[in-house]
Amino acid sequence: MKAVIAMDSFKGSLSSLEGGNAVRAGILAADPEAQVVVRPLADGGEGTMEALTAGMGGTIVSVPVTGPLGEKTKAEYGILADGKTAVMEMSQAAGITLVKSEERNPMYTTTYGVGEMILDAVRRGCRHFIMGIGGSATNDGGLGMLQALGFGMLDEQGEQVPYGARGLERLVKITNDRVAPELSECHFRIACDVTNPLCGAQGSSAVFGPQKGADSAMIQEMDGWMQQYAQTAKKMIPEADAEYPGTGAAGGLGFAFRTFTNAVLESGIKIVLEETKLEEYIQDADVVVTGEGRLDGQSVMGKAPVGVAEIARRHGKMVIAFAGSVTPDARACNAHGIDAYFPVLRGICTLQEAMEPKTAAANLSGTAEQVFRLVEAAAALH
Repeated sequence: MKAVIAMDSFKGSLSSLEGGNAVRAGILAADPEAQVVVRPLADGGEGTMEALTAGMGGTIVSVPVTGPLGEKTKAEYGILADGKTAVMEMSQAAGITLVKSEERNPMYTTTYGVGEMILDAVRRGCRHFIMGIGGSATNDGGLGMLQALGFGMLDEQGEQVPYGARGLERLVKITNDRVAPELSECHFRIACDVTNPLCGAQGSSAVFGPQKGADSAMIQEMDGWMQQYAQTAKKMIPEADAEYPGTGAAGGLGFAFRTFTNAVLESGIKIVLEETKLEEYIQDADVVVTGEGRLDGQSVMGKAPVGVAEIARRHGKMVIAFAGSVTPDARACNAHGIDAYFPVLRGICTLQEAMEPKTAAANLSGTAEQVFRLVEAAAALH
């Protein structure tokens, strides 16, 4: 029997590879002769950088960058084994968790450090970028990132505008004569699972501004400045489209990437599945195993395990999923390619006890062993 395992992380408990290796141990306990391959999995959000870097033979790089409030902070990103692919999460440099709740104010928070991360990777030879843009503290339209990359985001005096959304108010001209020349050689796959436009009632300011510290007056101001920014960008790049789905992601960072770099905004799970070439591994598997910390009705809405199952279904493969917990509406997963799913809790315990890594790994291994003993027995009957 050949099994391919692609588990999402059990957040706060096990990483993608730790969960996968726990299942692998259970399968081998049931069938020591089984061929078992563990592949990394993530949905483009938090943990994607670590999962892909560890699972694809990469290395983690730490670099000092400008944090969301202009302070220095350390950001980490991965460089994959090919030496040309960087895996990044914008939240490492401009994430909301880097800002104390009482200091959150999108008028001042900047994406400058995101540009510094990109430049660092460019200098190390990277030209292909996988970028997660969830969890931002910013609403600057990507202005800071563009400044770090060498774009002139200029006021009436020809000076760089200040950090944050307030910089957009003073922006009158954008120049690119000092942009790092290597940027034209770079391609970006942006993991973006929101469809918000840059401006308006569903735009970045109105929808995401409140969680970043904006009040209603600030939201109105920032949305107006975003519209001016979009118009200024369009003068330079006629193809700029502030209505394109996802341009409002990460406080307008989606717009900056799509307008000023060679970038595409894509589903996070789509990017991960293609970059890890999971389909090539699934094609000659007998059984595919996936899972995540919690399976519920929302798991069918672009979550990683269902993405795996949809590939497996195309090739007629059995799909088994494991989860820390399941809800009644998780049955929706059965209609999306997961043949059967199993919660792994094996006794009464607290949530804290269940999430202890050793306990979670033991529960995963033990459950996988019994499930695959059944798979082996059923195969023997035929």
